[in-house]
Amino acid sequence: MLHAVVHGADIQDRDGGVMVMATLFGLYPFLRKLYADGGYQGPLFRAALGRILRNLQIEIVKRSDTASGFQVLPKRWIVERTIAWLNRCRRLAKDWENLNLSALSFMRLASIRLMVRKLCKR
Repeated sequence: MLHAVVHGADIQDRDGGVMVMATLFGLYPFLRKLYADGGYQGPLFRAALGRILRNLQIEIVKRSDTASGFQVLPKRWIVERTIAWLNRCRRLAKDWENLNLSALSFMRLASIRLMVRKLCKR
């Protein structure tokens, strides 16, 4: 996990995505491509990201109209796999935290734990 922002449920995903990208590209200005799901398509999201980083290429990963049942989507499985790994941490599986900063801290700790386990091949 490179970066995360925890915000209230009253903020729409697209608006929260712009908040994440605004701070992420400040930390990692060399990133050039963003993969997003269908919830982030539309001119408002593209325009907001265009103001943040002009050279950013956005690719929307959509489900095929002809697909029936479950189908693995390219690039999307990476995000889903990471979320599943993080949800193995009991503290992140439920919304126990009262403060957004506490939730963000536990998400970072879970990510560090995951990274250490992968590095140690355990």
